Amino acid sequence: MSRLPLPVALLLACALMLVACGDDEENAASTPAATETAEPVPEAGCEKVAAPKPSGPGDLPKPTQELKAGTTYVARVLTNCGEFEITLDPRRAPKTGGSFASLVSKRFYDGLGFHRIVPGFVIQGGDPEGTGGGGPGYSVTETPPKDLTYSKGVVAMAKTATDPVGTSGSQFFVVTGEDAGLPPDYALLGTITKGQEVVDRIGVVAVGPDEAPTDPVVIRRIRITES
Repeated sequence: MSRLPLPVALLLACALMLVACGDDEENAASTPAATETAEPVPEAGCEKVAAPKPSGPGDLPKPTQELKAGTTYVARVLTNCGEFEITLDPRRAPKTGGSFASLVSKRFYDGLGFHRIVPGFVIQGGDPEGTGGGGPGYSVTETPPKDLTYSKGVVAMAKTATDPVGTSGSQFFVVTGEDAGLPPDYALLGTITKGQEVVDRIGVVAVGPDEAPTDPVVIRRIRITES
């Protein structure tokens, strides 16, 4: 499973089970723990939709494509809460971006949800199983930039606690806090360049004790344009 770190309030309770805390499965893909969180507030502007239907384990072949330096790639992510754009980073993350682009071209993300929302920290989605444990059936590894900081608007890929640094599948997260305080272990994907207000809207929807939104937040589609 792919999960990010947990909020500080849970760190002591989860000290010996960081990956599994908040999740009953051993291999949750995750990000590091949040240093502080904001109080969730009722969502505004999100259309009521049905929850995504979980699918079985992915079995896609590992792609070989990489993003081309000098080309601008913009991923438009349409959700039931609005649309935001991710500008991918072909210079610092050509393999990670290439894998993401390959999945987008296959419509892999269409209809999936954001299964984990931690106010003031991250929103996380892209799991076909909807549990934090799913993926495309392969992983790629690309060492993140040593100077990478996970500040607000940075988009990166989730991994399990036992995966090598820079491992990614399909699950991605967007940092919603000013500084997530994460070590440079999570593969860089890009940065939010439009629609930050939509990300912020998703980042404060009401969630349950499992960090899943009480009302579904669904990715209607992702499309990438090149220029």
